[in-house]
Amino acid sequence: MKRVGIVCLALFLGCVIFADVGVSQKTPMSKAAPPLRLIQEIPLPGVQGRIDHFTVDAERERLILSALGNNTVEVVSLFAGRVVHSIAGLDGPQGVLYVPENDRIVVANSGNGKVRVYNGTSFDLVKTLDFGKDPDNVRYDPLGKKIYIGYGEDETGAIGIIDAATYERLNGDYHLGGGYPESFQLEMSGPKIFANDPDSGNVTLAINRGTNEVSKWQLNGNRFNFPMALDERDHRLFVGTRRPSKLIVLNTQTGDMVTALTCAGDADDMYYDAHSKRIYVIGGEGVISVFQQRDPDHYGLRANVSSSIGARTGFYFPTHDTDRL
Repeated sequence: MKRVGIVCLALFLGCVIFADVGVSQKTPMSKAAPPLRLIQEIPLPGVQGRIDHFTVDAERERLILSALGNNTVEVVSLFAGRVVHSIAGLDGPQGVLYVPENDRIVVANSGNGKVRVYNGTSFDLVKTLDFGKDPDNVRYDPLGKKIYIGYGEDETGAIGIIDAATYERLNGDYHLGGGYPESFQLEMSGPKIFANDPDSGNVTLAINRGTNEVSKWQLNGNRFNFPMALDERDHRLFVGTRRPSKLIVLNTQTGDMVTALTCAGDADDMYYDAHSKRIYVIGGEGVISVFQQRDPDHYGLRANVSSSIGARTGFYFPTHDTDRL
């Protein structure tokens, strides 16, 4: 999203700073309260330009975000309602990940191709790794203790791997065989990585980590597929496209399209909550689309919740004991 000057997190976060009202799935939609409501706005003084991806330090109630246009990573205390630290000297920070097991913040810099690792308490630089071209999305496998980084150019996209204990880069990158990887998701109980590849035919890829086989799944003419979320239990993959603005549901066992629904435009982030069985699509047109999964083959729009024009990234962190997002 693009915003200059003092910015409120409310404009970006969608899911983080809204509360889930916890309406039963059996309640008629016509009588249901809105699924999201604004509960807090936190200013980002001195931050200019586009905000990209987010992560969370749940233990300390800190939100950590990539201020791409400002070349900083901002650390926000949700309890205090203010910025508590700014990591400066970055070069186009995009993906960001907090690893709670060893208190590390991983930042992917698109400008210089560096992935930097910081101490999550002192914010000292711990490690710098060279990923070459445009590292972006970052994912963590807590079972395998590995961090995955999407990087590359239009025709040489790949997903690299970092050991989450030593923070050394591992051999065996997964090559897409085509374009640049946008959002990607990891199976935790299976071998697949799912990746969006809008630069190489607007397809979604299924990469087998065991065999390195890459399958291309067509999106039936829907283009510019950027955000993605995974319902691993029900074998469903959710893909957001921008032209037209659609939520695409794919069967992860076959690659077949289950359904396509109109959603928020200019989407860049998407989240699935397995507890409430809801999909949240954050769109730059100023809307967060909330979909309810009735069963793995049927979905309905619950609501389009207003956010702000240009707010197309955010973070979803459910705490179901209090029904807060």
